[in-house]
Amino acid sequence: MASLSRALRVAAACPRRDLRLRALTSRAGPTTEKSVPYQRTLKEAQGPSAVARGPSRPLPSTANVVVIGGGSLGCQTLYHLAKLGVSGTVLLERERLTSGTTWHTAGLLWQLRPSDVEVELLAHTRRVVSRDLEEETGLHTGWIQNGGLFIASNQQRLDEYKRLMSLGKAYGVESHVLSPAETKALYPLMNVDDLYGTLYVPQDGTMDPAGTCTALSRAAAARGAQVIENCPVSGIRVRTDDFGVRRVAAVETEHGTIQTPCVVNCAGVWAGAVGRMAGVKVPLVAMHHAYVVTERIEGIQNMPNVRDHDASVYLRLQGDALSVGGYETNPIFWEEVSDKFAFGLFDLDWDVFSPHIEGAVNRVPVLEKTGVKSTVCGPESFTPDHKPLMGEAPELRGFYLGCGFNSAGMMLGGGCGQELAHWIVHGRPEKDMYGYDIRRFHPLLTDHRRWIRERSHESYAKNYSVVFPHDEPLAGRNMRTDPLHEELLSQGCVFQERQGWERPGWFTPQGTAPIKKECLACRGAAAVFNMSYFGKFYLVGLDARKAADWLFSADVSRPPGSTVYTCMLNHRGGTESDLTVSRLAPSPQASALAPAFEGDGYYLAVGGAVAQHNWAHISTVLQDQKFRCQLIDGSEDLGMISIQGPASRAILQEVLDADLSNEAFPFSTHKLVRAAGHLVRAMRLSFVGELGWELHVPRPACVPVYQAVMTAGAKHGLVNAGYRAIDSLSIEKGYRHWHADLRSDDSPLEAGLAFTCKLKSAIPFLGREALEKQRAEGLRRRLLCFTVDEKVPMFGLEAIWRNGQVVGHIRRADFGFAIDKTLAYGYIRDPSDGPVSLDFVKSGDYALERMGVTYPARAHLKSPFDPDNKRVKGFY
Repeated sequence: MASLSRALRVAAACPRRDLRLRALTSRAGPTTEKSVPYQRTLKEAQGPSAVARGPSRPLPSTANVVVIGGGSLGCQTLYHLAKLGVSGTVLLERERLTSGTTWHTAGLLWQLRPSDVEVELLAHTRRVVSRDLEEETGLHTGWIQNGGLFIASNQQRLDEYKRLMSLGKAYGVESHVLSPAETKALYPLMNVDDLYGTLYVPQDGTMDPAGTCTALSRAAAARGAQVIENCPVSGIRVRTDDFGVRRVAAVETEHGTIQTPCVVNCAGVWAGAVGRMAGVKVPLVAMHHAYVVTERIEGIQNMPNVRDHDASVYLRLQGDALSVGGYETNPIFWEEVSDKFAFGLFDLDWDVFSPHIEGAVNRVPVLEKTGVKSTVCGPESFTPDHKPLMGEAPELRGFYLGCGFNSAGMMLGGGCGQELAHWIVHGRPEKDMYGYDIRRFHPLLTDHRRWIRERSHESYAKNYSVVFPHDEPLAGRNMRTDPLHEELLSQGCVFQERQGWERPGWFTPQGTAPIKKECLACRGAAAVFNMSYFGKFYLVGLDARKAADWLFSADVSRPPGSTVYTCMLNHRGGTESDLTVSRLAPSPQASALAPAFEGDGYYLAVGGAVAQHNWAHISTVLQDQKFRCQLIDGSEDLGMISIQGPASRAILQEVLDADLSNEAFPFSTHKLVRAAGHLVRAMRLSFVGELGWELHVPRPACVPVYQAVMTAGAKHGLVNAGYRAIDSLSIEKGYRHWHADLRSDDSPLEAGLAFTCKLKSAIPFLGREALEKQRAEGLRRRLLCFTVDEKVPMFGLEAIWRNGQVVGHIRRADFGFAIDKTLAYGYIRDPSDGPVSLDFVKSGDYALERMGVTYPARAHLKSPFDPDNKRVKGFY
């Protein structure tokens, strides 16, 4: 067998083709099958095609749920549906279980990721494969707990690992930061000369795909689920109900049709094809993903698995050998996905793979003289943000996704299978799965193949990069720009990207990001924020008031001209959104600022990054409740300019033709006014804790209105400011950010937003029963504000210590320039599992752990900045 060093020399000697061009287009098909590092697979070695023999068992005529795809996610979803007691569940696999992608996966499980939700998902997978399945079935999943070792070749990487260690303490994940010498003692074959340190997680390990899927299917079958192999799906039958809503009706195969209201697309690389059968867009791409298996290595037995992120390589223990793989910068796309592909592999492109060999040989020098036993290059599916695609498709009710796992389907499978099962049964997952929810993507993006391809390529190449707090993508930019984009670009704006939108990050005419300057200008004079990327929806019609009463936690059915900050909840009382809702007066004639409607009408303003999630949530509720009203999207038609600060009234009084006094224009109201001659909707609101107004402006008028504001503000010290300043200003005031310190698994009561809930009224609303139950039983978690006197940057995931015990972790943190302190928000629990009372909060001695170092912290029930809300009322 060729050694790794010889393979590297051969690759170097070969004529170099245009790697960039080849990375973007490859039509190579599957080649002859090669051995993979498992004792068995679930395929049959010989004989005629399994598909040609027909299905492994007769198809039922009906099913409550049909899962398509027998890989990790399909089997985990079926298993968890069965555990929830769902009867009539069927899994259809076109070939044999694990075919396609799962059978050749490396099967690694690392417990620590820079996401609290993912740590929980991974913990559940580990419980399922290391304990539950063997107890239930007597079958071994192939789980081997040999530990995991993350390699740091620079200080930034070591700092990242220390952050993971601190987060792990909040979830009971044992980990240790080791010195180079300690690492050498643990892994004698490793070169540690270039190391800053390592992170060792003793309870990481690996699982066998075939063993795991066999045990999952056996456990599901024991609860009444059916697994049918050799049965390709040929179509998804769809019906349209009396309200015009498309719904799943049946799954079609060559061997019969199964009537079902629910389909789960777990088809991996082939999920796009299954989606097209149903008219559902699935934003993923197929790429070659490879590793090589070495010959025997003396002394490697029982060593931990290794991730050397800076070399973009992993080393998986394989008995007395290693599997070596990673993520390259120039991956090869599988352009024409074959529906005949089952247990095949591609030829390995050594030019593309060679950087992994270099990294592996540097880390474990004995590999230079070790032979290559086999190469494994198979297809994997990847997504634009390197996150899975899950949840109900917005285009088709009853059609769920469980795909696009970016080569992490085995390690995330247990946690995600459980959440997907809850999604199907209860309408929502138990955990906050927004980062995985297909509804995070706007249809403009899911229908744009070039954007999907470019962003997926970048996400793949950056998979092992250091996760910096304010990192921004470079690929697929300028998909959606607002009417002020060019104007702000000329003034030095540096943009951030959120779901295709370009939004102002900060303004830097001289180079360095001047976040402090923008924040203090807002506190001392005024700042103008372009918030045009916000979602702007109209809820109108005969049942609009009924819909608003049910959808929104606050009482928004106030007189026209009122604006209310509110939440939208799910049935568990979790917060699906926070937004402002403005009551409109009915009008028979449409305008640029409101549609024509009869009955009641509301204007909704929601954060642009989560606008599609809001749209989908509202649409689903309207359909489920059969409300007779319309949801209209005006996001592209309107801009949104916000002027905030002590001087905002004086500035806008020169621009608007309205009295802006407290008496004439109170807080939380809106009016139609003229700004520089253009009709706009002005709202007196603040998201930074200052006197201020938002101007909702028809698209053609945005530039002249903005220019008029800047002209009037010149003598008052008005400055442009971006979202980095908003992050600092809002946390300083204690305002929540949805999907940071407020998520779908957090209730408004836990988050300190009880004032947004109409619990004192008798009006029913979605989530009310859950909140009443929570209030009666006491809060098991509570969101607190922490301040730290020492000037240390914090970004979230820091562990919260109370009286020497870890009681939670930080969700969101930033620096408050007005109070000159670091602020952080996080939920705490009582270690005894009792309610978190105010006495419990006040009696604690707190510290925040950042990268392994604890800093004394002070806990607050509300922000120390302007706790009496005088500034938003105009009292300075």
